[in-house]
Amino acid sequence: MPSRAGIILADTKFEFGLIEEELIWIDEALTPDSSRFWPAAGYQPGRAQPSFDKQYVRDHLERIGWNKQPPGPELPRKWSRLHRIIPGSLSAVNGHELK
Repeated sequence: MPSRAGIILADTKFEFGLIEEELIWIDEALTPDSSRFWPAAGYQPGRAQPSFDKQYVRDHLERIGWNKQPPGPELPRKWSRLHRIIPGSLSAVNGHELK
């Protein structure tokens, strides 16, 4: 479905566990938290892609050299746009606005 909406599902992760020897799926999947979604219209091989997920935050933290120990660094105020990115990606896939 993402490809029909002009979105590339770049990758995703699935987490599994065992309960009494039975393999079970234990976490969410195919969300902006567990996957990377790229707008197909802007895709260019060999470079970082614009995205509908949190990859830009990971990239920033790597770029500033955060040691991954608390407390985390303050993020730029302009990133408060995250509340607009995720609903935009959802509405691109399902055709409905998030309210």
